[in-house]
Parts: sequence; C-alpha cells; structure tokens
Amino acid sequence: MLIKLAWRNLWRNKLRTSVMLGAMMFGMMGAAVITGFMSGMLDNMVHNAIDWQISHLQIHHRQYVKNPDIQVTIADSDALLGQLAQNPAVQAFSARFLIDGMIGSARSSKGVRINGINPPAEARLTPLEDSIIKGAWFSEVGRKPILVSVKTARRLKLRIKSKVVLTFTNGQGEVTGSAFRVRGIFQTPSSQFDDNNVFVRRVDLRNIAGMTGIHEIAVLAMYPGEVDDLQPLVQLRDQITAITSTQNLVQDWTQVQPLLASMLATTNTSSTIILGVFILAMGLGIVNVMLMSVFERTQEFGVLMAVGMQKYQLFGLILSESFWLGICGALLGLAGCGVLIFVLQQTGLPLGSMAEGLGAYGIDTVLYPRVSPTEYLVMFGTVVLSALLAALYPARQILKQRPVDAMAEKH
Repeated sequence: MLIKLAWRNLWRNKLRTSVMLGAMMFGMMGAAVITGFMSGMLDNMVHNAIDWQISHLQIHHRQYVKNPDIQVTIADSDALLGQLAQNPAVQAFSARFLIDGMIGSARSSKGVRINGINPPAEARLTPLEDSIIKGAWFSEVGRKPILVSVKTARRLKLRIKSKVVLTFTNGQGEVTGSAFRVRGIFQTPSSQFDDNNVFVRRVDLRNIAGMTGIHEIAVLAMYPGEVDDLQPLVQLRDQITAITSTQNLVQDWTQVQPLLASMLATTNTSSTIILGVFILAMGLGIVNVMLMSVFERTQEFGVLMAVGMQKYQLFGLILSESFWLGICGALLGLAGCGVLIFVLQQTGLPLGSMAEGLGAYGIDTVLYPRVSPTEYLVMFGTVVLSALLAALYPARQILKQRPVDAMAEKH
C-alpha cells in the first residue's frame, strides 16, 4: 500500500520529477563516459605496451638487468628455449640479441637500440610485421636487411633500399659497424618506441658482434583474462623461474614497467572519486526535491498522523518515494549509459591534435571506452542508496512536528 501510494505521490508534480530524473540520467551518462574513457585509455596503453614492447614476461640474466652489457647473456638459453616451446601455457616467445648503438646515413645519425630478432618468432609474438607501411618483412635471403621506423626514416632521409651504417661496441670492447639496407619502414602506436628502435636479423647482428647467446627472451602467455588479472602470469613466471638457471631473472610486465602497473592500479581510485563527486551532486538535488515535496504536503502529513498513521509508516512512505525516484533514475541512467557507450565503442573518440603527444605514451589515435558490468552495477546501487540517504533529512524534519502543528502549517 505504501509503495503504491509513494509511486502516485512521486508523479503529483510531473515536471519536477522529470527534471530530477533527467539530471540523474545525464549525470550517470557523464560519469560513465569519463570513467569509461579513462579505463579505455589505460587499457590501450597496457595492451600496446604488452603487444609491442614488453610482452607478458621477460627473461634476462640478472647482471644484464642491472647493467645491460653486451657480454652478459642468458645462461643456458638453448635449454630454456626448448622448455618454453613445450610449455602449453606459452603462446609465443622470441629470443633477442640487443645492442645500444648508432644508426647513420649520408644525411644524419642518431642513437638507437638495435634489436637482433628471429623474424618468424618475432612475427608470432608482436604485430611488427603488420605495422610495416612501406617495404616488406624480413626474408631468409638478402644481405643485412633492416627495419626502421617512420620517424627514423624521416630524420635520416631514408627510403626503401637506402643504405645505413650501424655502429656499436662489440664483444671484444672494440667499436665496429656494418652497412645495412632498409627493407621496411614501420609505425607503431608509440612514437617513443619508434624513435628508439631498429630491427635486424639476429644472425646478422651476432656475426658482426662476434658473439653467440641472447640477451632477452620475451614471452606471450595463453592469457584469456583481463590485464589486471595477474594470477595466470604469476603462475607462469614461477614455473619458468623453477626450470631456468638461478643466474637468470624472470619478470612479468608489472615488474618490467612498474609505472604502468601503478597507473592501472589507480584507475579504480580515480573512478571512485569521479563517481563520488557525481553522487554528491545528485544527492543534493534529491534532497532539494524531497524537501520541496515533503514541505508542500506538511498539512497532508499532519492529517495522516492525526487519523492514526504511525510515524514509522510515514517515514516509510517518504523513503519509498525517494526509493522510486532512485530506481527510475538509475534505470534510465543505465539505459542511457548502455546506448551511449555502445555507440562510442563503435565510433571511438578521435584524439585529433592530441594524438601526437599521447603517442609518446603508446596510445592509439582513437580511444574506445570500457565500462565493465561490475561498474554498471556499482553505479546502479550507488544511485539508489544515495537516493534513500538523501530522503532521511526531509523525513526527519517532518516527523519532528506534532500533528496539530503540521495541520496548521500554511504554504
């Protein structure tokens, strides 16, 4: 009976109720879009970093992590690679020979990290092969091919088949170098990565350096979960640690890039703050609506108390009105959020002039929001709860009055 009466009371002033419901709906949509794009941006950063740079796990010699010297290579690397190939939890892996050096052309030169890779393994691990916009991927034939980024090609005035010279310190501590031919020009989402890396065949680089061995093994796990679900990675990391030499160090992506992991961890905090601000503003609006609704019916409530309605029943009536307001507003908000997020997930948000600046952090030029079902549920529950809490003050104010005083009240 009280619930039915509360529903009718809610619509006694249709305009006021409709305005409040609209404010709640658009407020929820705004909060969902802001938190969705924040989550989407961080997810994009993490996925791009994992896909292009750090993978899920990395294996190095412990001394190489402290000081990346060319002579410090992974212990028992051949045996370790064989065990990784037989591990069902490993989706792909690539062994790399890494050297910091210089790349130079007839026009200019710059410092880069020279990545010596096994092309078939690297193609399974990263999307590098698909990122080539000019030229082609490595082939088994051809003399000393090299892949450079668009930024490097622009700075050094390079084209396909241009000759470049790589210079670095070899395993004997002597400065050496060799000429390479540009086979492909690539572009990744991270402009900083593009600026700092070139790729050659591992066998070519090791021959020039006069060395064997590898400096890094990047591992991509069979990983069906979200990026913040680290349990499968921790298990795989522990498995590999148990089978490899104690001289080697196995790290997951959160250990390789702790700053990126901490940014992802603060997403929930940021979303909570945004939602809290929205709830506070919405709660004040509900308090205002309920105060107006209650005080303009003071005489009516006085009559109800005079004819025998208990105060707890009157209290329940006011809470029921606020509950209906919260339910309707939350449902409309969820519907609006669902439609808006669905549309934005199809179209995305082009970053425009900000794309170049954000590209340094590995963010794509178009962002897509991500709002999880749990976040929708939290928003729904929070809106309903805040509506109920907002009704406590108006209800308390009317219940403090005596029936005779309430009936004598004039508005």
